[in-house]
Amino acid sequence: MENVKVFSIIIAVFSVLSVESVGLKDLKTCNFGAVYNFGDSNSDTGGGSAAFWPAGKPCGETFFGRPVGRGCDGRLIIDFIAEYLGLPHLSPYLDSIGTSFRYGANFAIGGSTIRPQNESMSLNGVSPFSLDIQIVQFDQFKDRTGHFYNRSYPRHRRNLPRPEDFSKALYIFDIGQNDIAAGLRKKNDSAFHASVPDIVDQLAKAVQNLYEHGARTFWVHNTGPIGCLPVSLHYHDIKPEELDEQGCLKAQNAYSMEFNRQLKARVIKLREELPHAALTYVDIYAAKYELIGNAKKQGFVEAANICCGFHEDEIQVYCGHKQNINGTEIYAGSCENPSDFISWDGVHYTEAANRWVAHRIITGSFSDPPLPIKHACHKP
Repeated sequence: MENVKVFSIIIAVFSVLSVESVGLKDLKTCNFGAVYNFGDSNSDTGGGSAAFWPAGKPCGETFFGRPVGRGCDGRLIIDFIAEYLGLPHLSPYLDSIGTSFRYGANFAIGGSTIRPQNESMSLNGVSPFSLDIQIVQFDQFKDRTGHFYNRSYPRHRRNLPRPEDFSKALYIFDIGQNDIAAGLRKKNDSAFHASVPDIVDQLAKAVQNLYEHGARTFWVHNTGPIGCLPVSLHYHDIKPEELDEQGCLKAQNAYSMEFNRQLKARVIKLREELPHAALTYVDIYAAKYELIGNAKKQGFVEAANICCGFHEDEIQVYCGHKQNINGTEIYAGSCENPSDFISWDGVHYTEAANRWVAHRIITGSFSDPPLPIKHACHKP
C-alpha cells in the first residue's frame, strides 16, 4: 500500500509538470468512458489465448495467481493504464467467456503486425490478425453492440458499451514490433527501409478509419528497443562492436529508431489531416531504454537476464516449456522473484518492468505533446 501511495504522488507531480510545460494549467480531466486497444503481445490480455492456444503456467503467477492470457507474470502496460483511468482491465474481443465490454475492448493479439505478412503462426509466430483485421473487428463490434444495446432490456445492457461512449473513448495503438522482427528475419536492410513508409501509412489509415466512425482521442505508442530484448542477445553469436553502451544490438535498434522516426512524422501529419482529433505520440522506446540503462539503480538485475525459461550452455527452452536434454527432462520455469527482473521470457517484460514504464508514460513526460494521459483528449 505504501508503494501505491508513493507511485501516486510521483504520477501527480509529473502530471502537474507536464501540464504546466505546455501552458495548460486549467485543463479539465478527460472523461474516458472506455478504452479500445489495438496491438500485439505487448498489450494482448487474452485474445491470442482465445484464438490459438492458451498461455500456460507460470504466466500470470505474480498478480492473477493463474494464467490469464498475458505473456507476463502479471499485468501489462495496458492494464496499468486502465487502472489509472479508473477502469477495469480490458476484456479481449475474441474471448467468449466471462467478458464485459462496458468499458471498452482489447483487439490486440500476440504476434500481430501492422502490415499483413505472408507468414503464419505455426511457421514463425505471426498472427493472421494484422491491424487491418483488428479494425474490421472493431467496426463490426461497434455496429453489433449498438444494435443489441438499443434493442435490449436494461439488465441485458450491463456488459455492452454505451453507444455514446465511443466518441469519448481513448483509442490506443501498441503495435509494430513484429513488423520490425519480420524485417530482421529477412536480413534485407534496404527492403525493410523501403517498407517502413507503407507500414506507418497503414497505421495512419487505421486511425483515419476510427476517426471517420467518431473516434477523437488517440494514444499511439512507438516500438521499443528490439535490440535490447534478451532473446536477441541469447540466441546470436555477438561481437563486442555490435553492441551499444547498454549492451544492446545497435543494428536491430536502428530498425526500431527508423520506424519510430517515420511513425512520429506520420502522427504529426495526421494532426493536420484530422482537425478534430487529439493525437498523442508516446515514446515507449525512450522509456524502456532508460529503464534498461538504469536497471540496477531501479532495483532490477542486469537487463539481459531472463526470469522465465532455461538458457544455459547454448540450450534454450522457452518459458513454461519442457525439453528432454541428454535423457533429462528440463522444465523452463520462472525465477524466484520476477519483480527483480525486467525481462519475463526474453521477449516480454515482467509486471514490475511494465509498471515502471506505465507510471512514466501516463504522466506525459515521454509524450508529444507532453500531456498526461488523463488530459490526452485536449489539443494544445
